[in-house]
Amino acid sequence: MVPTTPNGSFTVASEQGRICSLAARGQRDLQKQVALHLSLFPDPPVDAAMLSALALSTAFIAPWCTAEQLRVANRASLWVTAEDWRVDRVATSIEEVTEVVAACLAVADGNPPAAGDQLGQLLAGIRDQLAAVPAFVHLQPLWREELERMLTADAREWQWRAAREADDTLLPTPAEYLSNADNYGASFVNVSHWIATGAASTPDQLAELTAASRLVQQVLRLVNDLASYDRDVRSGDLNILMLGVEQDEVRRQVSDQIERCRPLLQALELTCPQEAVYLWRELGFTTGFYHGTDFWASVDD
Repeated sequence: MVPTTPNGSFTVASEQGRICSLAARGQRDLQKQVALHLSLFPDPPVDAAMLSALALSTAFIAPWCTAEQLRVANRASLWVTAEDWRVDRVATSIEEVTEVVAACLAVADGNPPAAGDQLGQLLAGIRDQLAAVPAFVHLQPLWREELERMLTADAREWQWRAAREADDTLLPTPAEYLSNADNYGASFVNVSHWIATGAASTPDQLAELTAASRLVQQVLRLVNDLASYDRDVRSGDLNILMLGVEQDEVRRQVSDQIERCRPLLQALELTCPQEAVYLWRELGFTTGFYHGTDFWASVDD
């Protein structure tokens, strides 16, 4: 006989165990992807703990999904990690950054990746999985748009960092920095997930979800910056705390941004209730996760 405990502890723990099993399966798939594309993932910072954290994130945000349904979201998160490293750490000129952007967009348009382009190969695998969804023929332009927004934002931040190295007074304003939150990549992952799972089947529906996702993404950008400030100082990455904004002010902005999300998510509850829950859970999981750690392992460890 199963022992019972007060407050439904057994039921809660059982559900948490089930979600962690989804994450374990997701992590194993990510490890296989890393093994196939080793040049994209230096260890550190992409260690086993980071892969576990990525898989836990998708599993806890969408616990109603199967491991197979979470596969695109997991692989898209992994791809964002690889793209971010390529632009931030490998590219040494804006010409190199531009080449990365152009190559990725060509893959998004249906072209085969160039020989030896492991970043393009990983993206092509995601594209091909999405192409198996009948609605993708109509949704592909919106998926490509979200990818382009992320890549453009990454290129913009690369230019900001390069300008700061020449003159440390050449920094974006806090508002400019936050409006560039597409470089965080969460919305690209969300759009990929919603297409893969059939949560969005029409362009209008996907556009409505994406508008809410982009606003949520700004909250994630802020809480990430609070967690990663010390690492960003060491690595030279930009962070809103480097732009004259104090931690207490950033925390206030997080609260304000969540309140801005509320009416959008409440409206989504009427048309896309599960996806509204998805975005609320994304806000909750990510803000909770960043209270204690960051996804990236430190290259200084």
